[in-house]
Amino acid sequence: MNRHLTATPTKNSHRPPSEWRLTPIYSVRTLLAILVLIILLSLSAQRTDIDRMLAMCGDAIGVMFGWQETSQVSKGLGRIATDLFPLQLSEVRETARIEHFNYDQLALLAFIETRTFVENTLNVETLQMEEVEIPREVLVEPIGYFLHVIKLMLQTIEIALWGTLLAILLAVILAFFGARNYSPSPALYHLARSASSLLRAIPELISALFLVLAFGFGPIAGVLALGLHTAGFLGKFFAEDIENADRGPQDALRSTGANRLKVLRHAVLPQVLPSYLGYVQYILERNIRTATVIGIVGAGGIGQELKGRFEMFNFGHVATILLVIFATVIALEYITGRARNRFI
Repeated sequence: MNRHLTATPTKNSHRPPSEWRLTPIYSVRTLLAILVLIILLSLSAQRTDIDRMLAMCGDAIGVMFGWQETSQVSKGLGRIATDLFPLQLSEVRETARIEHFNYDQLALLAFIETRTFVENTLNVETLQMEEVEIPREVLVEPIGYFLHVIKLMLQTIEIALWGTLLAILLAVILAFFGARNYSPSPALYHLARSASSLLRAIPELISALFLVLAFGFGPIAGVLALGLHTAGFLGKFFAEDIENADRGPQDALRSTGANRLKVLRHAVLPQVLPSYLGYVQYILERNIRTATVIGIVGAGGIGQELKGRFEMFNFGHVATILLVIFATVIALEYITGRARNRFI
């Protein structure tokens, strides 16, 4: 069987080979644009200390290979590596400072012992400061601080969970009115899209500052800050998936007389549900990470404890907090991934 190959005529096919011209990969305009971009990046690098960063990283690499004796970066990283370990798991408190302390109701693995503390006191005879050893009764909890961090982490997870639920509720409304093919009117469409953009534009930390002033210190401000900000993201993603859904099942269902909500439920939702679950999974993980930060401004969770320990240079405590946060994020990613696979 003979097969004939046909070629589509091009601009050069009607000309002799001597008149053919190859289109250059890079035109003069492209080269000028690249040159201008390089100049702008160079100016920006000076304003943002990129050149200094590269120089400091080069010094650190030189210390690693023995080319230099010391560098600021290597000193800082070395101090962090030294001060973060060992982890601080225990907690020691004086029994006299514990309100309503009951000797018969000690925490898990806790015990009481007497320790000697050295304090500087004024000698009334010599009027000189002297070191004096004072025995005091203390309550030792070998895993007391670790349990305290776990408790704060659970509160952080609860803040992130409620913030995510609030974001989903708001996003469903924004998505319905923000989808061009389902919004009742153009005015509501633009209003929903503008609201989503506004919520995304305000960082959680900024909104948490104002919400703390309105609701006071505590988890309420954290829940609202996370929910409002992430609702802007979910509202945009949900609406765009609705707009991009396959029109075939929708048109078929409309031909049977189904209204807008039934078409959305039976023809659109099954298509976009896997993407929605992926968005929610990411937002939940993100909210847990962010909830550890907004606690710094008093919005509840583990962030306030992290800030306080860091300011007091208790890096052993900081290492314990960071380890718990890391383990929580990894565990949550595994759990949400398994749950998503079961739903899809």
